Amino acid sequence: MHDLPEQPFFIVYDSEADVLYIDFNNPPQSAEDSEITDDDIVIRCNDADAVVGLTILNASQR
Repeated sequence: MHDLPEQPFFIVYDSEADVLYIDFNNPPQSAEDSEITDDDIVIRCNDADAVVGLTILNASQR
């Protein structure tokens, strides 16, 4: 985490869906592709394959 650039980011929690959205840009960038991990985290990437955000499913259970 120490190697990550300092920049504004955006976090939103949807309690009804129990989903935490983390966007590494503010305002959020559009994702062109995504991949879901075995632990229900969606990694969202732009067209240059840079990670633009994470979507954490079942967030309250973590």
